[in-house]
Amino acid sequence: MNFKKWIIAFRLRTLPLSLSSIGMGGVLALYSKAFDWSVFLMTMLTTIFLQILSNLANDLGDFENGADLSGRVGPERAVQMGMVSPKEMKIAVVLFSLFSLISGIYLLIFSIGVIDVKFFFFLFTGLLCIYAAVKYTFGKSPYGYIGLGDISVFIFFGIVGVCGSFYLHTFSFEPLILLPAIACGAFATNVLNLNNMRDIVSDKVAGKYTIPVRLGLENAKIYHYFLTSLGIFASILYAFLVFSEPLQFLCFIPLFGMLLIAIKVKNKSGVELDPFLKYTALTSLAIVLFWFLGYFLS
Repeated sequence: MNFKKWIIAFRLRTLPLSLSSIGMGGVLALYSKAFDWSVFLMTMLTTIFLQILSNLANDLGDFENGADLSGRVGPERAVQMGMVSPKEMKIAVVLFSLFSLISGIYLLIFSIGVIDVKFFFFLFTGLLCIYAAVKYTFGKSPYGYIGLGDISVFIFFGIVGVCGSFYLHTFSFEPLILLPAIACGAFATNVLNLNNMRDIVSDKVAGKYTIPVRLGLENAKIYHYFLTSLGIFASILYAFLVFSEPLQFLCFIPLFGMLLIAIKVKNKSGVELDPFLKYTALTSLAIVLFWFLGYFLS
């Protein structure tokens, strides 16, 4: 097996973004004195499988629907480059769907321990995550091609990722955690928006009607500024409502990074936007790491 081609197909640079919401759920559990390492590690593993599944399905889906054949300016994809055949990619999608399912079931066993209503609720949520990961651009009528990818990312990388992982640690829900969940969802959606702004020309040719294709590049940038503002505002509001120790406010530092990215994006287009996907994903993870740092130093 040629592992190099699969490493390219996995698109590991996307992992920091997917792990941000799980990390946020974990740090919120720390503040609630209910953190569980087994739950945290199994949640991380399940999320990694889901992210890789999404990347593989996206690689195949965009190839089959023509989005990778219309002058894309982003990084080349494994199927597009001929490194992986469509048949091999379909097998990989099935395998990582199974990996995600099995890992998710083990996560529920570690966390909930008994088969009850909560178990089946989270099992159903996990199946929705798998479905959302696959159907973004793959298969008939993929929802990413009608502009619904942003809603999906906001929900699964924000609300579900943060609140769901927090609940598996604590078996409780606190309304205020919706604020960091909204922040994670907004920053994750920003990454997708940057990706879609970069690909706006080829997506339009391929009939992929993302938010930037529908709004136009300049309005999509305004949408980007809105998401950035929403994420920063939700983070600051939560901090002032909950934090009591000065060092806990260290989490504000990476927020300046998000603001700087939004400023830098103003005059960029096409392939010039590509580096900002990585910067935004890493800054999202940095925010979570600074929350951890603030907890341990306070």
